Amino acid sequence: MKRRTFFGLASAAGLSLAVSACAPMGGGQPDIVDIAASNEQFATLVAAVTAADLVDTLKGPGPFTVFAPTNAAFEKLPAGTVESLLMPENKDMLVSVLTYHVVPGAVTSDQLAGTRTSVATVQGQDVHIDGRHGVKVNNARVTQADIMASNGVIHRVDTVLLPK
Repeated sequence: MKRRTFFGLASAAGLSLAVSACAPMGGGQPDIVDIAASNEQFATLVAAVTAADLVDTLKGPGPFTVFAPTNAAFEKLPAGTVESLLMPENKDMLVSVLTYHVVPGAVTSDQLAGTRTSVATVQGQDVHIDGRHGVKVNNARVTQADIMASNGVIHRVDTVLLPK
């Protein structure tokens, strides 16, 4: 197993338990963090969101649209990138990268179909969305759209979005 994959999974395993402990009781629809924490393919993302202290934000009322990179998307980054971003001294950079994946409001794929647009992210910079042939966000392809959460929507992407 690649070292960075193991690091991300090992971190996420413990962090997923902590995040799951915050899950709402009562059987309501899960929020963005709950959904990500319950899906192994988002283990690295959950570890990063936790390291960036963004759990409470993404469990908030929103609504948010999250373009959620998978573990495989993080593995496409240059060697050592994930480990570097997870270091406490790089927290500001990690927050910038993660908030670049979040758009205010709940935007579903049917709202993007057939359009090309730029949208401001929570980070402050725009992402370019092309919904003419599937949905692409910058150079990332949406591989699963419209994962509905109580506080927004998740679109799984195959590439980590990096702010300029």
